[in-house]
Amino acid sequence: MPGSHSDVLILGGGPGGYACALRAAQLGLSVTIVEAEKLGGTCLHRGCVPAKAILHTAEIVENVRAGAAFGVLSQFSGVDVAALHEYKNSVIDRLYTGLTGLVGGHGIEVVSGHGRLVDAHTIEVAGTHLTGTAVVLATGSRARSIPGIPLGSRIITSDEALNLDFVPGTAVVLGGGVIGIEFASAWASMGAQVTVVEALPHILATEDPWCSEQLTRAFRRRGITILTAAELAEAKPTDTGVTVDLADGRSIAADLLLVAVGRAPRTDGIGLEDNGIELDRGFVVTDPHQRTSVDGVYAVGDIVPGPQLAHRGFQHGIVAAETIAGLTPTPTADHLVPRVTYSHPEVASVGLTEAAAHERYGAATTVTYDLAGNAKSQILKTTGAIKVVRAGGPDQDGPVVGVHMVGDRVGELIGEAQLTVGWEALASDVAPFLHAHPSQHEALGEAMLALAGKPLHAHW
Repeated sequence: MPGSHSDVLILGGGPGGYACALRAAQLGLSVTIVEAEKLGGTCLHRGCVPAKAILHTAEIVENVRAGAAFGVLSQFSGVDVAALHEYKNSVIDRLYTGLTGLVGGHGIEVVSGHGRLVDAHTIEVAGTHLTGTAVVLATGSRARSIPGIPLGSRIITSDEALNLDFVPGTAVVLGGGVIGIEFASAWASMGAQVTVVEALPHILATEDPWCSEQLTRAFRRRGITILTAAELAEAKPTDTGVTVDLADGRSIAADLLLVAVGRAPRTDGIGLEDNGIELDRGFVVTDPHQRTSVDGVYAVGDIVPGPQLAHRGFQHGIVAAETIAGLTPTPTADHLVPRVTYSHPEVASVGLTEAAAHERYGAATTVTYDLAGNAKSQILKTTGAIKVVRAGGPDQDGPVVGVHMVGDRVGELIGEAQLTVGWEALASDVAPFLHAHPSQHEALGEAMLALAGKPLHAHW
């Protein structure tokens, strides 16, 4: 059955899809989004937003526990999980209402249903064929499962973890990536005994190993058990919880097992391979302007190999829309995508790790500034440090190519760090800029001063 025609036809209404739709509409193009569930996708409804709401509750728990240290007579007596979910869902609902109004205000048509690519210009939804001059694939990702590990009430993924009606007394988190680390941190703040099991040598394996070491020490001080280079052999639900057996013979009993081993692209069963779309391990291969192997078809967000982050999806969507409109946008550089793990303490980074900088430039110089010397961090009673990576040896004035930070609230510093790395600034370029006192931004400024050879509040 024939349906409507648009200049841009988008399959998926998550961050990448709706960003593409909004930018295309701004450029005067007609746009249709096909969405199987709700606008906003995983990020808004089952990912970034609800997870960070839970983490904010966990932060408040930590503050209540530590009230006496700040002169506040407070006592933690537990988490009202129903009220937590009411708060979390109210945040989602407000953002969803705003997003639907924004999309509608731009004249973008939204078609509900599961879509399937029929050809380079056609998507089928419930028997209706919608056509577009350009088609954008933005179907997002789903939580990965492990063959042979049965999911249920005691073995869950992040989808179920976001809506648990209790705080586990004991929990095993399988996977030391961002998702696993954030849930481990939140549950530990709320009183759970948490064990993180990671098969690789470090948690947060994509970060600079320095960050991983800093966070591991901080987690262990909080009573969180970190097991690295630990492979899962078997996980079995029991009458009261779950038993997790490791390949080295260790066995862990817990109330709950969270399987947090990454996210898989949603590309199966939607007609991509049938229409010649090149895939790599399920991900859609694109050029820097988000074009796929088929003319007129673009792909954005989590289905494109690289960091699976909502803000990367936003930028992909903008790049795709502007390319379709005949502009020449600046492509997304994955190493310039800021990364934040919203744990306690946070980890935030942008640019190259020290090892990657050595590999790319032949040499790298680093400076680490301890937050112990930062007044605002002392006020907040947080510990951590900032590591800045510069291209070239100690006697070379190369650009800043990486910034890596560990400490509470350091995610709020990532914007300045991204600009520094993105503009390939020299430390001597940044050093003269003033930072408000007392603020954590000063710590980033102090690191730049030290790298420029003129440290202030630091031993040198």
